[in-house]
Amino acid sequence: MNILFNVKNNTTNQPADSPVINRRYHKSEKDRDHAPKIGKSNHMKLLSFPYILWMTGFIIIPLLMILYYGLSDNNNQFTLDNIALITDPINQKALLLALELSIISTVICLLLAYPLAMILSKSSKNSNNFIVLIMILPMWMNFLLRTIAWQNILEKTGTLNSILTFLHLPTVNIINTPAAIILGMVYNFLPFMILPIYNVLSKLDVDVINAARDLGANSFQTFGKIILPLSIPGVISGITMVFVPALTTFVISTILGGSKIVLIGNVIEQQFRLGNWHAGSGLSLVLMVFILLSMAILSKYDKESEGSRIW
Repeated sequence: MNILFNVKNNTTNQPADSPVINRRYHKSEKDRDHAPKIGKSNHMKLLSFPYILWMTGFIIIPLLMILYYGLSDNNNQFTLDNIALITDPINQKALLLALELSIISTVICLLLAYPLAMILSKSSKNSNNFIVLIMILPMWMNFLLRTIAWQNILEKTGTLNSILTFLHLPTVNIINTPAAIILGMVYNFLPFMILPIYNVLSKLDVDVINAARDLGANSFQTFGKIILPLSIPGVISGITMVFVPALTTFVISTILGGSKIVLIGNVIEQQFRLGNWHAGSGLSLVLMVFILLSMAILSKYDKESEGSRIW
């Protein structure tokens, strides 16, 4: 008993800076720090549950259904015939035309968006908020209504030709042409190009740009060697957000292109309307491959962005 009492007294009578007391203090402090982290982690998992549920029901399950129908026939047997439908001349033409128009519209959006994003990044905060509001204001309207509005503007007896006739100028025939589809794509998808570029340019360090100019770089050299390389993540994000919906769209081509211009999105939509889920799913898988390849190629040039790589 005396030995145990002495050991206990020796422990309790140790100085505050002794190793035993320090170990106990640090251990209790770690336990206290670790407990909130566990609670915060569980709280974040609980908050992410609705998104996981939504993603499972509206993204993962539909993708699995497309994969199943695209790789099976009416007898539920494995087949690649649905994917091979892309070799049909009509489907090939629709795919190539969709690629061409989506690339053209993406390039036009980039050429229009970059200067505007630079102007926004250099202007005052109050004017920035007003310009951004004006830019995203049409987005509050339904996508279909915006496209129908352009149909009324571009048709032969529409607003544009009425104004030209009033001014005694020759009318233009844009409706039901590739130009009308490109115009509709640019109008609907331009904000998706402006906002990522503006977000990156607004965060650039002004001291870096000023340092380049102090070292003798002119405006073109500063833009080519400083501003443009640092804004590449925003450019890549904008290109992805414009190219993907432009490639897969069928509403714009249906309304502004009529029945004369058929894109791959229209072909897929027609297959599903006819109840041919296997053919529509097979063509969708082909289109999905093109989208993933384009995103993978673009992500190679996006060194700054985290979590955007496909592989």
